[in-house]
Amino acid sequence: MNEEELKKIKEYALERHIPIIMDDTLEIIDGILKDIKPKRILEIGTAVGYSAMCFSRYLDENGTIDTIERDHERIEEAKENIIKVGVEDKINILEGDAVEILPNLNENYDVVFIDAAKGKYPFFLEQAKRMLNNGGIIFADNILYKGYVMSDYNKHKQRTAVRNLREYIKEVTEDENCTTEILEVGDGLAISRFNK
Repeated sequence: MNEEELKKIKEYALERHIPIIMDDTLEIIDGILKDIKPKRILEIGTAVGYSAMCFSRYLDENGTIDTIERDHERIEEAKENIIKVGVEDKINILEGDAVEILPNLNENYDVVFIDAAKGKYPFFLEQAKRMLNNGGIIFADNILYKGYVMSDYNKHKQRTAVRNLREYIKEVTEDENCTTEILEVGDGLAISRFNK
């Protein structure tokens, strides 16, 4: 893996305010991936491919990442970036809307990373659980959404996103088959470990 190129991609994204995974969030996920060496990861929300490239370091030998993105411009950037970093044999980009792609995916994954439309998190969770291997982990980034989720925030503009993120947290904390931690790193990270 070309670490120098990866660093440039990170700097480019930050300069242009393209949302990428925050360092402290990445550090926690890295630590877990290093321990479990997943064979297959599903990522919902590719952006420029930065998080998928970071995660690819910890894949089991011959492991792969499927990542879903609907923004055509981002897809083109991500494809170029993945080649620059030299991990094109490990990352597959699925092009289109996750809401349409997920119900038609019938793969099995050790890890799912959710970082896409906040208002769709409960739907993403339902789909992720369906494809998760026994003992698998689901990470949900930005789960606290600027602090709105744990406050009495109710402004119209973000109301749906906040309501659905609260629903996501309720589901994973009440599910008997899963243990969930909510960490106040980055913009909030939910780590749910499932024993189906």
